[in-house]
Amino acid sequence: MTTGKIIGVNGNMITVKFDGAVAQNEVGYAKLGNMKLMAEIVRVRNGKCDMQVFEQTTDLAIGTEVEFTGELLAAELGPGMLTQVYDGLQNPLAKLADEAGKISKNASFFLQRGMYLPGLPRERKWGFHPVAEVGARVTAGDELGWVTEGIFHHKIMVPFALTADYTVKSVAKAGDYTVTDDIAVITDKNGNDIKVQMMQRWPVKVPIKCFKERLEPSETLETTVRTIDTFFPVAVGGTYCIPGPFGAGKTVLQQTTARYAKVDIVISAACGERAGEVVETLKEFPELIDPKTGKSLMERTIIICNTSSMPVASREASVYTAVTLAEYFRQMGLNVLVLADSTSRWAQAMRELSGRLEEIPGEEAFPAYLESRIAAFYERAGRVKLRSGATGSVTIGGTVSPAGGNFDEPVTQATLKVVGGFHGLSRARSDARRYPAIDPLESWSHYNSVIEQERVEKARAILRKGNEVGQMMKVVGEEGTSLEDFTTYLKAEFLDAVYLQQNAFSDADATTPVERQKIMFDVVEKALSMMSKGYAAIIIQGSAGNGKAVDYNTKILQHSTLLASIKMPIDLFIGKSSVQTYIYVFRVGEAHQKDDVVKFIDFSNDGYTRANRKKAKSSVNLRDTDNAKGRYAELVDLVRFGKSKLKILLHKSGTY
Repeated sequence: MTTGKIIGVNGNMITVKFDGAVAQNEVGYAKLGNMKLMAEIVRVRNGKCDMQVFEQTTDLAIGTEVEFTGELLAAELGPGMLTQVYDGLQNPLAKLADEAGKISKNASFFLQRGMYLPGLPRERKWGFHPVAEVGARVTAGDELGWVTEGIFHHKIMVPFALTADYTVKSVAKAGDYTVTDDIAVITDKNGNDIKVQMMQRWPVKVPIKCFKERLEPSETLETTVRTIDTFFPVAVGGTYCIPGPFGAGKTVLQQTTARYAKVDIVISAACGERAGEVVETLKEFPELIDPKTGKSLMERTIIICNTSSMPVASREASVYTAVTLAEYFRQMGLNVLVLADSTSRWAQAMRELSGRLEEIPGEEAFPAYLESRIAAFYERAGRVKLRSGATGSVTIGGTVSPAGGNFDEPVTQATLKVVGGFHGLSRARSDARRYPAIDPLESWSHYNSVIEQERVEKARAILRKGNEVGQMMKVVGEEGTSLEDFTTYLKAEFLDAVYLQQNAFSDADATTPVERQKIMFDVVEKALSMMSKGYAAIIIQGSAGNGKAVDYNTKILQHSTLLASIKMPIDLFIGKSSVQTYIYVFRVGEAHQKDDVVKFIDFSNDGYTRANRKKAKSSVNLRDTDNAKGRYAELVDLVRFGKSKLKILLHKSGTY
């Protein structure tokens, strides 16, 4: 075992002089009395190494002994991970609190330095069902058997580190075993026996590549969020980011996605978020009902929890731990969604570490390797074909918290270079309570939508033109806006209000399956087209506007054809004095020509009898006394088709 002594302390960074051999990312422990503080090697040079300590370094001093384990920072993989809440080092927080409570009554309120627990429960027994046969040839990732964990068949696989070909010598009989019990023995080509347990360890910063081939992320991941699925889709095995200012709805959007996205497992990594937000997540997730099973969402969820009040070095570990667990489940042929909130905090941890290493800083003091680190993280997403023929995927969605909502800062720009979808949240939309606050003009996606791309682009064109008109209206007002431009603005507002905006807290609107999205989009598309080509009607007094009616009508006739002028009952408005009113019906989008025929209709008797509110005591002010509903239906047909549709009105004198 290699040992060393501390020769320098700088915050959570220690410099150790060692005797022997060490490796990058190797784990060591600094001895502080009976306490051991975990640390990871981040740089090796000239018999010295720099290590980041995953704890507070108080009381560490020059001369303190350090023991090196010879192992890289790794995660425990096996049954028992689902429903767990871990810290960045895969310590189960609930168990950690229980163990701390044994030390002191009040100790469980705080994380205890030097306390580390296994990531998987050692005492729990699992019902093992063998699959592999004696004599079979196997390699890394091949299934040896399975256990039931929640709603899943949790596959017990050949450890990923065993990359050669092996022969199955023996497999345990069906029965109950712990994760540390031997469930199989395999033999290598030299005849050496290797015992296999349910549990295996894997370095978190090394991607798992036990698959046959990587597939193109062409299948759309259904999130049931209309703005995402239709306009800015995410692919199964793809990547996307959600940058936005604080309070714009990043966390709510991620929770909605976690709940309703068509994936098997969700892994949420709270990377350096504020403790209040994390506590809220921990309280809400167990109460969320999984729409797939009707049970708690936690049954298919893992939370990696590292708050801003925890040691800064653990932020980096948390995102790698999350994606490593995701890759493990991917090897079972499952679809996994990783939600990292927020990668900005992770980048800040890298900046702090880089500063203590005295490296040459890049833009805004971030390390020069910021882009490569972010790219390496997102590149671990993907859809793969396994050797068994099954497919699995890891989809990664990370939030970015740029200061002041500035998307030009380094973390956001580095992320945009590698992700396939950009869901930029807008402060203006969140302030206007337009949720989800994804900016429909700035956001983009390289993946396939659930709606034909040509139709989506037409809808986006309406949004762009409507925004341009809206900006102009802020200067000239509605009075200075042409009717055509104002119609364009209303179209954009209609599309925004009806389709883009979605209430995450409404049982009816929180989720919109793809089939329902297609129907909704058809309806919205039809409504938008009717605004340009459909029918419009206005009601106007016989002497409207003190002589201005002619001007209004002239403007309307420049772009719309007058189809009918309908004389309405003089007592149309209940409880008011007699007012002679007319309804003008137009066909929108076609200018009126001098030879166009106009129907003049006398509809003074509409079949309703009205009571004057000022004189009558009756509670019924409007009574159908002469087939009023049928009359109004025929009136519409009369305008659109002519006399051929008439039955009731045809026999009434003076109607047409």
